[in-house]
Amino acid sequence: MTTAHSDSLTVPRVLSIAGTDPTGGAGQAADLKSIAAMGGYGMNVITAVVAQNTTGVTDIHTPPVHILRSQLEAVSSDVTLDAVKVGMLGSIEVIDTVRDWLAAVKPPVTVVDPVMVATAGGRLLRAEAETALMSLLPLADLITPNLLELAVLADAPTATTWSEALEQGRFVAERFGARVLVKGGHLPGSRTPDALLEPGRTEPVVTFDDPRVATSNTHGTGCSLSSAIATVVARTGDWAGAVRTARAWLRGALAHADSLHVGHGNGPVHHFHHVQATLQDSQSCERFTDSLWRDCAGVRGDIDELEFITQLADGSLPFETFEWYMDQDMQYLDVYSRALAALAAAATSETEREFFAGGAAEVVAVESALHRARLGDTEPLPPSEVTRTYTDFLLAATGSEPYAVGAAAVLPCYWLYAAVGSALTQKARAAGLDPHPYGDWLATYDAPDFQLATERARDIVDRAASAADPVTRQRMRDAFMRACELELRFFAEPVRRAETRPSSCLMSRCPDGVRACLR
Repeated sequence: MTTAHSDSLTVPRVLSIAGTDPTGGAGQAADLKSIAAMGGYGMNVITAVVAQNTTGVTDIHTPPVHILRSQLEAVSSDVTLDAVKVGMLGSIEVIDTVRDWLAAVKPPVTVVDPVMVATAGGRLLRAEAETALMSLLPLADLITPNLLELAVLADAPTATTWSEALEQGRFVAERFGARVLVKGGHLPGSRTPDALLEPGRTEPVVTFDDPRVATSNTHGTGCSLSSAIATVVARTGDWAGAVRTARAWLRGALAHADSLHVGHGNGPVHHFHHVQATLQDSQSCERFTDSLWRDCAGVRGDIDELEFITQLADGSLPFETFEWYMDQDMQYLDVYSRALAALAAAATSETEREFFAGGAAEVVAVESALHRARLGDTEPLPPSEVTRTYTDFLLAATGSEPYAVGAAAVLPCYWLYAAVGSALTQKARAAGLDPHPYGDWLATYDAPDFQLATERARDIVDRAASAADPVTRQRMRDAFMRACELELRFFAEPVRRAETRPSSCLMSRCPDGVRACLR
């Protein structure tokens, strides 16, 4: 098992070893689309010519094994391979040929999607061929079986629960000394958990649990996911990050699959859904951040309806609730300042470096000063779970993600506050609330300097998006939406906390008691 990757690799050279699909949804056709969608250069070696469509397989021709060997040698003798994805291998002779080639060439990244059992449950390999395939798996860096194939590799009945699937995944990882992506898509229920396991580790490297995408067009998902992961990890060397990126892309491909109208059975996924969205954006001359603002309209509506916001607007928000919010926001701003400093260090231009460095200093000088004036010298409360989740997200987005993704992650910290500050100030003026009990807070975020900073942050994100590849643009979009959702939770938390503590316990009158009941 290898873990090497090419440093600073921008266009990975990825070889797909798989069968064909004339309708383009699975096999090497899906692999090549997935590799391209992830920013790689795809190549393919054919193991079998398969007559199939969206309703099933009707015939298979396996070329002579010397043709397979010649294809493999032709590619590897001329092209430096950064990753290899292995799919359908239909016979002992084919498996042995690919295994010997892998052992000799030693690609930096090898992902094996063990095509052994059809989704309907039929075994696709004879017992002796299954044994041969298992002799190849120790050469893999990652194995991506479906639940039926996982059970075969674990010599166990097909898992019916997520805990059973994880246990089988751990066994397979140890058995073959390779990472295993356990996929829960075939389990019943409304969610689709996945987990990346490594040999020698009891707990998963990373886990995912998302709502099931409502579509029957799932043809080729296993092929697509495995080749996408191979491509991303060849560029980054980050297995957990590669799974996260490829999985998010595939969920989008599933969500847009129904728009393709290919075939009368279970159709393919939309491999280039993100490119289509980019083309539509460019044709309409819409800014990338305009599309982000549209995407978060639902979250913004939810924020506007929160008790915290409506009571902040009319000045009826209890002081102890606002002070609890200010306490948590003070702790958040400390991390936010560090996140901006990280972006300054990673910025690609002097102008952007100065902007984020200045923003980090401004947080300390202006916004934190407001909080200190409100809170005085009281000891900070423990950070709430929402505060910790939000700050952890910001540090991860600005510290380990690409610069463009980090910039998108901090944009809601500007834009949502600028929008809320402006809207609430207008409402307060219309209602004749002067002085407003929280006028200092409103003035901070309605101030012209803060509104101008928001526009500059938007410009930076737009420039980063225009230079980014489609996968990074999608990651920027995901980071922006995640930050918006966390802002919603952050604004909702003060009132939720207030409802759970004694009504007689006021922060301004009995701080020790309040701090005890909020811990």
